[in-house]
Amino acid sequence: MPSTLDFEAALKGKRVLITGHTGFTGSWVCAWLTSIGAEVTGFALKPDTSPSLYEALGLASCIQGHLGDICDYDVVLGAIQRYQPELILHLAAQPLVRRSYREPRYTFAVNSQGTANVLDAARAVSSVKGVVCVTTDKVYKNNEWDWPYRENDPLGGKDPYSASKSAAEMVIQSYVASFPWANGAGPAIAIARGGNIIGGGDWSEDRLIPDFVRAVVSGETLTLRYPAATRPWQHVLALVHGYMVLMAGLLSENPEKYARAWNLGPHDLRQYSVRDVLELLSAHWERPKLDYMAAPLHEAGALALDSSLARNLLDWFPPWNTEQVIIRTAEWYRDYYRDPDGASATTHAQIADWRSALLEQKPDK
Repeated sequence: MPSTLDFEAALKGKRVLITGHTGFTGSWVCAWLTSIGAEVTGFALKPDTSPSLYEALGLASCIQGHLGDICDYDVVLGAIQRYQPELILHLAAQPLVRRSYREPRYTFAVNSQGTANVLDAARAVSSVKGVVCVTTDKVYKNNEWDWPYRENDPLGGKDPYSASKSAAEMVIQSYVASFPWANGAGPAIAIARGGNIIGGGDWSEDRLIPDFVRAVVSGETLTLRYPAATRPWQHVLALVHGYMVLMAGLLSENPEKYARAWNLGPHDLRQYSVRDVLELLSAHWERPKLDYMAAPLHEAGALALDSSLARNLLDWFPPWNTEQVIIRTAEWYRDYYRDPDGASATTHAQIADWRSALLEQKPDK
Protein backbone atom coordinates (compact mmCIF):
# COMPACT_ATOMS: atom_id res chain seq x y z
CA MET A 1 0.00 0.00 0.00
CA PRO A 2 1.15 3.61 -0.37
CA SER A 3 3.00 5.33 2.47
CA THR A 4 1.03 6.12 5.60
CA LEU A 5 -1.21 9.15 5.97
CA ASP A 6 -0.95 11.19 9.17
CA PHE A 7 -4.30 10.12 10.57
CA GLU A 8 -3.51 6.48 9.81
CA ALA A 9 -0.24 6.72 11.70
CA ALA A 10 -2.12 8.16 14.68
CA LEU A 11 -4.61 5.26 14.67
CA LYS A 12 -2.18 2.40 14.12
CA GLY A 13 -2.23 0.08 17.13
CA LYS A 14 -5.08 1.99 18.79
CA ARG A 15 -8.06 0.15 20.24
CA VAL A 16 -11.19 1.23 18.35
CA LEU A 17 -14.71 0.02 19.06
CA ILE A 18 -17.22 0.51 16.25
CA THR A 19 -20.93 0.31 16.94
CA GLY A 20 -22.84 -0.89 13.90
CA HIS A 21 -19.73 -2.63 12.55
CA THR A 22 -21.77 -5.24 10.65
CA GLY A 23 -23.49 -2.60 8.51
CA PHE A 24 -22.53 -1.08 5.17
CA THR A 25 -20.44 1.84 6.44
CA GLY A 26 -19.16 -0.11 9.42
CA SER A 27 -17.75 -2.78 7.11
CA TRP A 28 -15.82 -0.21 5.07
CA VAL A 29 -14.45 1.30 8.30
CA CYS A 30 -13.37 -2.12 9.56
CA ALA A 31 -11.67 -2.91 6.25
CA TRP A 32 -9.64 0.32 6.28
CA LEU A 33 -8.77 0.33 10.00
CA THR A 34 -7.63 -3.30 10.06
CA SER A 35 -5.47 -2.68 6.98
CA ILE A 36 -3.46 -0.02 8.88
CA GLY A 37 -3.01 -2.09 12.05
CA ALA A 38 -5.67 -0.68 14.37
CA GLU A 39 -7.13 -3.05 16.98
CA VAL A 40 -10.77 -3.12 15.90
CA THR A 41 -13.67 -4.49 17.89
CA GLY A 42 -17.35 -4.19 17.07
CA PHE A 43 -20.76 -4.01 18.68
CA ALA A 44 -23.83 -4.55 16.52
CA LEU A 45 -26.76 -6.71 15.55
CA LYS A 46 -26.28 -9.41 12.94
CA PRO A 47 -26.18 -8.18 9.33
CA ASP A 48 -29.76 -7.51 8.27
CA THR A 49 -29.32 -8.03 4.54
CA SER A 50 -28.35 -10.95 2.37
CA PRO A 51 -25.89 -10.58 0.82
CA SER A 52 -24.07 -8.32 3.29
CA LEU A 53 -20.76 -6.53 2.89
CA TYR A 54 -19.62 -7.69 6.33
CA GLU A 55 -19.93 -11.32 5.28
CA ALA A 56 -18.64 -10.71 1.74
CA LEU A 57 -15.43 -9.25 3.19
CA GLY A 58 -15.00 -12.04 5.73
CA LEU A 59 -14.63 -9.52 8.53
CA ALA A 60 -15.75 -11.92 11.26
CA SER A 61 -12.35 -13.62 10.97
CA CYS A 62 -10.46 -10.30 11.23
CA ILE A 63 -12.01 -8.51 14.20
CA GLN A 64 -13.59 -9.27 17.54
CA GLY A 65 -17.31 -8.68 17.37
CA HIS A 66 -19.96 -8.50 20.08
CA LEU A 67 -23.54 -9.06 18.94
CA GLY A 68 -25.94 -6.94 20.95
CA ASP A 69 -28.68 -4.32 20.92
CA ILE A 70 -27.64 -0.68 21.27
CA CYS A 71 -30.90 -0.11 23.20
CA ASP A 72 -29.71 -2.41 26.02
CA TYR A 73 -27.50 -0.23 28.21
CA ASP A 74 -26.09 -3.05 30.33
CA VAL A 75 -24.98 -4.97 27.25
CA VAL A 76 -23.40 -1.84 25.74
CA LEU A 77 -21.56 -1.07 28.97
CA GLY A 78 -20.39 -4.67 29.29
CA ALA A 79 -18.90 -4.64 25.78
CA ILE A 80 -17.03 -1.38 26.36
CA GLN A 81 -15.73 -2.61 29.71
CA ARG A 82 -14.59 -5.85 28.11
CA TYR A 83 -12.73 -4.33 25.17
CA GLN A 84 -11.40 -1.17 26.90
CA PRO A 85 -11.29 0.89 23.68
CA GLU A 86 -9.44 4.17 23.41
CA LEU A 87 -11.87 5.38 20.76
CA ILE A 88 -15.49 4.68 19.88
CA LEU A 89 -17.02 5.30 16.47
CA HIS A 90 -20.77 5.30 17.01
CA LEU A 91 -22.42 4.26 13.74
CA ALA A 92 -25.24 2.03 15.00
CA ALA A 93 -28.57 3.47 13.85
CA GLN A 94 -31.93 2.92 12.23
CA PRO A 95 -30.95 4.87 9.07
CA LEU A 96 -33.98 4.56 6.79
CA VAL A 97 -36.49 7.39 6.41
CA ARG A 98 -39.39 5.28 5.16
CA ARG A 99 -38.88 2.64 7.85
CA SER A 100 -39.00 5.44 10.43
CA TYR A 101 -42.60 6.13 9.38
CA ARG A 102 -43.46 2.46 9.93
CA GLU A 103 -41.51 2.15 13.19
CA PRO A 104 -41.16 5.61 14.76
CA ARG A 105 -40.75 4.47 18.37
CA TYR A 106 -38.05 1.99 17.41
CA THR A 107 -36.27 4.66 15.37
CA PHE A 108 -36.21 7.06 18.33
CA ALA A 109 -35.10 4.30 20.69
CA VAL A 110 -32.15 3.28 18.49
CA ASN A 111 -31.02 6.69 17.30
CA SER A 112 -31.65 8.80 20.40
CA GLN A 113 -31.62 6.48 23.40
CA GLY A 114 -28.95 4.32 21.77
CA THR A 115 -26.68 7.35 21.54
CA ALA A 116 -27.28 8.14 25.23
CA ASN A 117 -26.41 4.54 26.09
CA VAL A 118 -23.12 4.70 24.21
CA LEU A 119 -22.09 8.05 25.71
CA ASP A 120 -23.03 7.08 29.25
CA ALA A 121 -21.15 3.80 28.97
CA ALA A 122 -18.16 5.58 27.42
CA ARG A 123 -17.83 8.00 30.32
CA ALA A 124 -17.96 5.06 32.74
CA VAL A 125 -14.89 3.41 31.18
CA SER A 126 -11.69 5.39 31.69
CA SER A 127 -9.88 3.92 28.67
CA VAL A 128 -12.22 5.83 26.30
CA LYS A 129 -10.58 9.12 25.30
CA GLY A 130 -12.78 10.06 22.34
CA VAL A 131 -16.13 9.28 20.73
CA VAL A 132 -17.16 10.17 17.18
CA CYS A 133 -20.95 10.20 16.86
CA VAL A 134 -22.31 9.92 13.34
CA THR A 135 -25.60 11.67 12.64
CA THR A 136 -26.73 12.96 9.21
CA ASP A 137 -27.22 15.99 6.98
CA LYS A 138 -30.94 15.60 7.72
CA VAL A 139 -30.56 16.96 11.27
CA TYR A 140 -31.04 20.49 9.92
CA LYS A 141 -34.38 22.25 9.86
CA ASN A 142 -34.93 21.96 6.11
CA ASN A 143 -36.19 25.21 4.61
CA GLU A 144 -35.80 23.92 1.03
CA TRP A 145 -33.51 26.83 0.26
CA ASP A 146 -30.81 26.93 -2.42
CA TRP A 147 -27.73 27.46 -0.27
CA PRO A 148 -25.99 24.76 1.77
CA TYR A 149 -26.42 24.29 5.51
CA ARG A 150 -23.68 25.22 7.95
CA GLU A 151 -22.91 23.68 11.32
CA ASN A 152 -24.52 26.57 13.22
CA ASP A 153 -27.86 26.38 11.36
CA PRO A 154 -30.91 25.33 13.42
CA LEU A 155 -31.63 21.63 13.85
CA GLY A 156 -35.03 20.15 13.09
CA GLY A 157 -36.68 17.18 11.41
CA LYS A 158 -40.17 16.53 10.06
CA ASP A 159 -39.94 12.77 9.60
CA PRO A 160 -39.18 10.43 12.54
CA TYR A 161 -35.71 9.56 11.22
CA SER A 162 -34.57 13.18 10.93
CA ALA A 163 -36.14 14.11 14.24
CA SER A 164 -34.52 11.12 15.98
CA LYS A 165 -31.11 12.19 14.73
CA SER A 166 -31.72 15.79 15.80
CA ALA A 167 -32.74 14.44 19.20
CA ALA A 168 -29.49 12.43 19.27
CA GLU A 169 -27.58 15.66 18.73
CA MET A 170 -29.38 17.22 21.70
CA VAL A 171 -28.32 14.21 23.76
CA ILE A 172 -24.73 14.68 22.60
CA GLN A 173 -24.76 18.41 23.38
CA SER A 174 -26.03 17.64 26.87
CA TYR A 175 -23.21 15.16 27.53
CA VAL A 176 -20.63 17.61 26.18
CA ALA A 177 -21.90 20.34 28.52
CA SER A 178 -22.56 18.15 31.55
CA PHE A 179 -19.50 15.88 31.45
CA PRO A 180 -16.69 17.93 29.86
CA TRP A 181 -13.58 16.05 28.78
CA ALA A 182 -11.37 18.95 29.95
CA ASN A 183 -12.39 18.18 33.55
CA GLY A 184 -11.94 14.45 33.10
CA ALA A 185 -15.68 13.84 33.42
CA GLY A 186 -16.03 12.12 30.07
CA PRO A 187 -14.41 11.54 26.68
CA ALA A 188 -13.99 14.22 24.02
CA ILE A 189 -16.90 14.00 21.57
CA ALA A 190 -17.11 14.91 17.88
CA ILE A 191 -20.18 14.85 15.65
CA ALA A 192 -20.01 13.97 11.96
CA ARG A 193 -22.90 14.99 9.69
CA GLY A 194 -22.67 13.33 6.30
CA GLY A 195 -24.77 13.34 3.16
CA ASN A 196 -26.20 10.45 1.18
CA ILE A 197 -23.54 7.75 1.22
CA ILE A 198 -23.15 5.44 -1.75
CA GLY A 199 -20.61 2.80 -2.62
CA GLY A 200 -20.27 -0.90 -3.17
CA GLY A 201 -21.78 -3.39 -0.76
CA ASP A 202 -24.99 -1.65 0.30
CA TRP A 203 -28.08 -3.88 0.00
CA SER A 204 -30.40 -1.92 2.32
CA GLU A 205 -34.09 -1.43 1.60
CA ASP A 206 -35.49 1.80 0.17
CA ARG A 207 -32.20 3.21 -1.08
CA LEU A 208 -31.55 4.20 -4.66
CA ILE A 209 -28.34 2.27 -5.30
CA PRO A 210 -29.43 -1.04 -3.70
CA ASP A 211 -32.81 -0.74 -5.42
CA PHE A 212 -30.99 -0.19 -8.72
CA VAL A 213 -28.79 -3.23 -8.07
CA ARG A 214 -31.76 -5.44 -7.24
CA ALA A 215 -33.57 -4.33 -10.40
CA VAL A 216 -30.55 -5.10 -12.57
CA VAL A 217 -29.96 -8.51 -10.98
CA SER A 218 -33.62 -9.59 -10.93
CA GLY A 219 -34.75 -7.99 -14.17
CA GLU A 220 -37.65 -6.37 -12.32
CA THR A 221 -38.80 -2.77 -12.69
CA LEU A 222 -37.15 -0.05 -10.60
CA THR A 223 -39.74 2.37 -9.22
CA LEU A 224 -38.48 5.90 -8.55
CA ARG A 225 -40.56 7.88 -6.12
CA TYR A 226 -38.74 11.22 -6.31
CA PRO A 227 -36.53 11.43 -9.46
CA ALA A 228 -35.97 15.21 -9.25
CA ALA A 229 -34.75 15.22 -5.63
CA THR A 230 -31.15 16.30 -5.16
CA ARG A 231 -28.86 14.98 -2.46
CA PRO A 232 -25.22 15.48 -1.46
CA TRP A 233 -24.13 12.14 -2.94
CA GLN A 234 -20.72 10.97 -1.74
CA HIS A 235 -18.69 7.81 -1.58
CA VAL A 236 -18.67 5.90 1.69
CA LEU A 237 -14.87 6.32 1.74
CA ALA A 238 -15.29 10.10 2.04
CA LEU A 239 -17.14 9.61 5.31
CA VAL A 240 -14.84 6.85 6.56
CA HIS A 241 -11.90 9.13 5.80
CA GLY A 242 -13.54 11.95 7.79
CA TYR A 243 -14.36 9.70 10.75
CA MET A 244 -10.76 8.52 10.91
CA VAL A 245 -9.43 12.09 10.82
CA LEU A 246 -11.73 12.99 13.72
CA MET A 247 -10.81 9.90 15.75
CA ALA A 248 -7.12 10.64 15.32
CA GLY A 249 -7.74 14.26 16.28
CA LEU A 250 -9.53 13.33 19.51
CA LEU A 251 -6.38 11.47 20.57
CA SER A 252 -4.11 14.40 19.69
CA GLU A 253 -2.65 17.00 22.03
CA ASN A 254 -5.44 19.39 21.00
CA PRO A 255 -8.70 17.42 21.11
CA GLU A 256 -10.65 20.66 21.56
CA LYS A 257 -10.02 21.43 17.88
CA TYR A 258 -11.95 18.30 16.88
CA ALA A 259 -14.60 18.04 19.61
CA ARG A 260 -17.47 19.75 17.81
CA ALA A 261 -19.95 19.16 14.95
CA TRP A 262 -18.63 18.82 11.39
CA ASN A 263 -20.34 18.73 8.02
CA LEU A 264 -18.78 16.16 5.71
CA GLY A 265 -20.33 16.73 2.30
CA PRO A 266 -19.23 16.48 -1.34
CA HIS A 267 -17.14 19.23 -2.92
CA ASP A 268 -19.07 19.38 -6.22
CA LEU A 269 -21.04 22.57 -6.67
CA ARG A 270 -23.38 20.83 -9.09
CA GLN A 271 -26.42 19.21 -7.52
CA TYR A 272 -27.05 15.68 -8.84
CA SER A 273 -30.63 14.48 -8.87
CA VAL A 274 -31.84 10.91 -8.42
CA ARG A 275 -32.35 10.79 -12.19
CA ASP A 276 -28.75 11.99 -12.81
CA VAL A 277 -27.37 9.27 -10.58
CA LEU A 278 -29.46 6.63 -12.28
CA GLU A 279 -28.24 7.65 -15.72
CA LEU A 280 -24.58 7.43 -14.66
CA LEU A 281 -25.10 4.04 -13.01
CA SER A 282 -26.84 2.72 -16.12
CA ALA A 283 -24.05 3.96 -18.37
CA HIS A 284 -21.43 2.03 -16.40
CA TRP A 285 -23.28 -1.21 -15.71
CA GLU A 286 -26.77 -2.05 -17.00
CA ARG A 287 -30.06 -0.19 -17.37
CA PRO A 288 -33.07 -1.69 -15.56
CA LYS A 289 -36.69 -1.05 -16.46
CA LEU A 290 -37.97 2.16 -14.87
CA ASP A 291 -41.24 3.37 -13.43
CA TYR A 292 -42.04 6.68 -11.75
CA MET A 293 -44.40 7.48 -8.89
CA ALA A 294 -45.26 10.43 -6.68
CA ALA A 295 -43.58 10.37 -3.29
CA PRO A 296 -46.21 8.98 -0.86
CA LEU A 297 -44.38 10.25 2.23
CA HIS A 298 -42.64 13.52 2.93
CA GLU A 299 -38.96 13.59 2.01
CA ALA A 300 -36.77 16.63 1.57
CA GLY A 301 -36.51 17.81 -2.00
CA ALA A 302 -33.18 19.58 -1.70
CA LEU A 303 -30.33 19.13 0.75
CA ALA A 304 -26.78 20.47 0.54
CA LEU A 305 -23.99 20.82 3.09
CA ASP A 306 -21.34 23.50 3.50
CA SER A 307 -18.23 21.52 4.44
CA SER A 308 -15.75 24.40 4.30
CA LEU A 309 -15.05 24.08 8.03
CA ALA A 310 -13.83 20.48 7.67
CA ARG A 311 -11.80 21.36 4.58
CA ASN A 312 -10.15 24.38 6.18
CA LEU A 313 -9.55 23.08 9.71
CA LEU A 314 -9.26 19.31 9.22
CA ASP A 315 -7.67 19.33 5.77
CA TRP A 316 -10.41 16.87 4.80
CA PHE A 317 -11.08 16.81 1.09
CA PRO A 318 -12.74 14.00 -0.91
CA PRO A 319 -10.51 13.34 -3.93
CA TRP A 320 -13.26 11.83 -6.14
CA ASN A 321 -15.94 14.02 -7.68
CA THR A 322 -19.57 12.89 -7.79
CA GLU A 323 -19.29 11.35 -11.25
CA GLN A 324 -16.24 9.33 -10.19
CA VAL A 325 -18.07 8.24 -7.03
CA ILE A 326 -21.01 6.91 -9.02
CA ILE A 327 -18.76 5.17 -11.56
CA ARG A 328 -16.74 3.48 -8.80
CA THR A 329 -19.97 2.33 -7.17
CA ALA A 330 -21.25 0.82 -10.42
CA GLU A 331 -17.88 -0.89 -10.96
CA TRP A 332 -17.94 -2.43 -7.46
CA TYR A 333 -21.33 -4.06 -7.99
CA ARG A 334 -20.51 -5.10 -11.55
CA ASP A 335 -17.35 -6.84 -10.34
CA TYR A 336 -19.11 -8.39 -7.35
CA TYR A 337 -21.80 -10.04 -9.45
CA ARG A 338 -19.15 -11.36 -11.82
CA ASP A 339 -17.11 -12.79 -8.93
CA PRO A 340 -18.56 -12.56 -5.38
CA ASP A 341 -15.39 -14.08 -3.93
CA GLY A 342 -13.46 -11.04 -5.16
CA ALA A 343 -15.34 -8.56 -2.93
CA SER A 344 -12.47 -8.11 -0.48
CA ALA A 345 -9.92 -7.51 -3.23
CA THR A 346 -12.21 -5.00 -4.96
CA THR A 347 -12.92 -3.17 -1.71
CA HIS A 348 -9.28 -2.93 -0.68
CA ALA A 349 -8.32 -1.83 -4.20
CA GLN A 350 -10.77 1.07 -3.95
CA ILE A 351 -9.42 1.99 -0.50
CA ALA A 352 -5.90 1.95 -1.96
CA ASP A 353 -7.00 4.19 -4.85
CA TRP A 354 -8.61 6.64 -2.43
CA ARG A 355 -5.47 6.70 -0.27
CA SER A 356 -3.26 7.22 -3.30
CA ALA A 357 -5.39 10.18 -4.34
CA LEU A 358 -5.07 11.64 -0.83
CA LEU A 359 -1.29 11.18 -0.88
CA GLU A 360 -1.07 12.96 -4.21
CA GLN A 361 -2.81 15.96 -2.61
CA LYS A 362 -0.54 15.87 0.44
CA PRO A 363 2.39 18.35 0.23
CA ASP A 364 5.90 17.00 0.60
CA LYS A 365 7.45 17.57 4.01
